[in-house]
Amino acid sequence: MIQNKKIRIVLIHAMPFSIDPIEQAFSKLWPEAQTVNILDDSLSQDLLEAGSLTEKITERIIALAEYALGIGADGILYTCSAFGDAIEQAKEKLNIPVLKPNEAMFEEALKAGTKIGMLATFGPSIPSLESEFRTLSNLTNTGAKLTSILQKEALAALRAGDKEEHNRLLKKAATSLTGCDAVMLAQFSASQAFASVNEIVDCPVLTSPHSAVAKLKREVA
Repeated sequence: MIQNKKIRIVLIHAMPFSIDPIEQAFSKLWPEAQTVNILDDSLSQDLLEAGSLTEKITERIIALAEYALGIGADGILYTCSAFGDAIEQAKEKLNIPVLKPNEAMFEEALKAGTKIGMLATFGPSIPSLESEFRTLSNLTNTGAKLTSILQKEALAALRAGDKEEHNRLLKKAATSLTGCDAVMLAQFSASQAFASVNEIVDCPVLTSPHSAVAKLKREVA
């Protein structure tokens, strides 16, 4: 008999840069959990080429969730924010907690106030993120407004291995988000710019990895 079996959380990635930030968040907030990483970095490229979420890409997102369930997942967290509608379909098929990358962060932001800023580095994710935010805002009757800024050059810098430039660009972009009640860093990979952005804004800075781990722990543990 296996005793003291660890809770297994499967992390599904479409970009390799998301792995380290979420592993760090688990290490800090929920070290007892066992994390398993699944990476298909062709998903982000295929989405860029398709221009929008396709039926085939949706099927792949769902298949990854089913695979995760098959290897004993107690909970699943997707870390790429461009596949929201597909993840919703995966949620409906599984009987374990399945989290979209930013839902927990959105919930925290809406508790902070009604004027929310968002910094994104992956353009195709923005329509999905804005739609999710509006839906949650309507459900909670907060009347919150979201201002999104895309800084795609930051992701290009990260792909080139220049984390400092990535963080500098997001810090610069954050100067446009004045008077916000909270500023969100949309991509998991963008969370490494937390300290840089936090230096120049006078409101809470929220990152998706930490918010997601905290919510998943509440739902699974």
